[in-house]
Amino acid sequence: MLRRWTTSRKVGLCTPQVNSECPASSHLPENGRLRLLSFNVQVGISTERYHHYLTRSWQHLLPHAGRAGNLQRIGEMLSDYDLVALQEVDGGSVRSGNINQVEHLARLGAFPFWYQQLNRNLGRFAQHSNGVLSRVRPALLEDHPLPGPPGRGALLLRLGEGADAIAVVMMHLSLGSRARNRQLAYIRELIGGYKHQILMGDMNTHATDLLQNSPLRDLQLLAPQVAATFPSWRPQRCLDHILLSSELALERVDVLALPISDHLPVAMEIRLPQALSSGQLMAFDTPSTGSIE
Repeated sequence: MLRRWTTSRKVGLCTPQVNSECPASSHLPENGRLRLLSFNVQVGISTERYHHYLTRSWQHLLPHAGRAGNLQRIGEMLSDYDLVALQEVDGGSVRSGNINQVEHLARLGAFPFWYQQLNRNLGRFAQHSNGVLSRVRPALLEDHPLPGPPGRGALLLRLGEGADAIAVVMMHLSLGSRARNRQLAYIRELIGGYKHQILMGDMNTHATDLLQNSPLRDLQLLAPQVAATFPSWRPQRCLDHILLSSELALERVDVLALPISDHLPVAMEIRLPQALSSGQLMAFDTPSTGSIE
């Protein structure tokens, strides 16, 4: 049983949306490699200096011509990856030209599966969301509002079946340490039963804090990335992470020089566990009504 938290919506099983423009797959990559990417896209706003937070703040409320070009560049970059975690995407409102940016990036990157997690619903003015893009249909997908101030969420995906299944959690954590640790305690409960774990997202703190001072400290996770991700024009802080359980083999990790958002994307390639590395067929759990507790 998961501990109960006060949240703005119920936890629930969900089904990924299908992009009919590209072929779908229910198999993990046959080459035994999985290419991961996490990117806070700042709703397609280009930020190049601190003063742009003020001078370009209107772009968080209204559409602007440069957003389409920025999303096009992001979509082209995403096409090199199998599983993508997106933060600060808009689900379709005035500021995004009523375009669901998760769906739009799925089409640009030719991803057959996508899901938008709406965390802060401001109606036609803004649809603050996280997103997932995937080339393989996950065996399980759960939408979790996170404890603390409303507006934060995490997505739990399961890749593969059996003892070697991988739990992937995609998240955008709070700025404050107290709220962030409550959120990490919740995530720790979600993944505790899995042998293989991947945590991806904008975690708003450094790896040493996550691995040594947070509720994750007993999991012996690895943080192989050392390069800073924020601010994108002069990176000084490493706030965006892909954390791995120790038995997942790392092939490579990079912070990509794509200064569109105020964050830089983090890319990683891992080797799948042997039991999953032969293109294992995934069985997707059918969503049930009500909540998971």
